[in-house]
Amino acid sequence: MYDHVLIPTDGSDGTRRSITHGLAIADQFGATVHALSVVPEGPFGTFESEAATEAARRAVDRVAMETRAADLETVTTVAQGVPHEEILAYADDNEIDLIVMGTQGRTGLDRVLVGSVTERVVRMADVPVVTVRLTDDIRITDAEEARELAHEQAEQEGYEDVTSVGEPHRTSASWIVPLEANGHSMQVHIDAVSGEGRIADRTRDEDR
Repeated sequence: MYDHVLIPTDGSDGTRRSITHGLAIADQFGATVHALSVVPEGPFGTFESEAATEAARRAVDRVAMETRAADLETVTTVAQGVPHEEILAYADDNEIDLIVMGTQGRTGLDRVLVGSVTERVVRMADVPVVTVRLTDDIRITDAEEARELAHEQAEQEGYEDVTSVGEPHRTSASWIVPLEANGHSMQVHIDAVSGEGRIADRTRDEDR
């Protein structure tokens, strides 16, 4: 029934549950997961913003990591434009069968904007749209706590001489903590709700 599932993401807390739901549906049908993040234009965003583009890349990379862990195929895309228009155009151009997206953004105005984007997609899409509301409370809010949990996760999985190589940053209700250990460059993803960790070992991936 569903061969291609699209998960739009802005990297905010509100997309965490939509990612989880989207992957569960894709897993059930053996579908390819498409992760799309849109760098907006106009007064609320700019094509020239390197920070916005980098945040968009981190957002789709987060989905890709979850997808690989679930042994599903994934396609990641960062687009520029009006968010709901880009989402709808991507769905049309890539034979998307289902769109799964959150109803909340970060806070304040972002929350209103993301809700508005979702509303437009629901109203205008030619394919089914599953909307997911964030209900879990964020528990890990401090970067230093995330760093400590990441070190513990790496040590539990047998890495030694674990050192931090950058500042943790949070996206999709997860902390991404860059580390090095035993000559390996890695990112440890700490779930900001549960505190659970997962390691993406870049060196191992490159050696495959």
